[in-house]
Amino acid sequence: RTTKYADGTTIPMGSTYSYTEPYRYAPHNETSNVASYGYLYNWPAVMHGASSSAANPSGVQGVCPNGWHVPSDAEWTQLTDYVSSQSQYVCGEGSSYIAKALASTIGWNSSTETCTVGNNPSSNNATGFSALPAGYYNYGYYIDFGGYAYFWSATKDNDGYAYFRYLYYGYAYVSWNGTNGRSDAFSVRCVRG
Repeated sequence: RTTKYADGTTIPMGSTYSYTEPYRYAPHNETSNVASYGYLYNWPAVMHGASSSAANPSGVQGVCPNGWHVPSDAEWTQLTDYVSSQSQYVCGEGSSYIAKALASTIGWNSSTETCTVGNNPSSNNATGFSALPAGYYNYGYYIDFGGYAYFWSATKDNDGYAYFRYLYYGYAYVSWNGTNGRSDAFSVRCVRG
């Protein structure tokens, strides 16, 4: 929910999108959502001028407070690999069916498919990660509030893109991608250390 970097610099509220200027946005364009869901940030805001990092730990403080950092793609992989290796966090037969264990118990759209995040959400969040479906901001549109939880990494894919993870109310697994532009605004989960 931060509105400022650790150095005191304000992160401007976005009214447009940008690949270069840092912006934050209220989920679903409703400031009342910020208290529960936090802000959505574009990649320039997340990184605060830092270079991309594929290291583990990333070493990128970015939008995070002192003593915390933005996780790299490798750190996200470490998390999902660990959760997949623990049978108490896996739903059903597929070891990749871990989204329920990371998703919050509230806010998700409903699904009838077994093991999906939106199916019986009261059984979600075995890990305590509590991913909330804040949706995202893309080219002037607020998209999929209640359906998706997107999280940035500190690792770029190429000049216009960066890696991220997402949960979807109708999926049983955590998805990985690097094809959304850095002007998009997603949630951020900072890591201590």
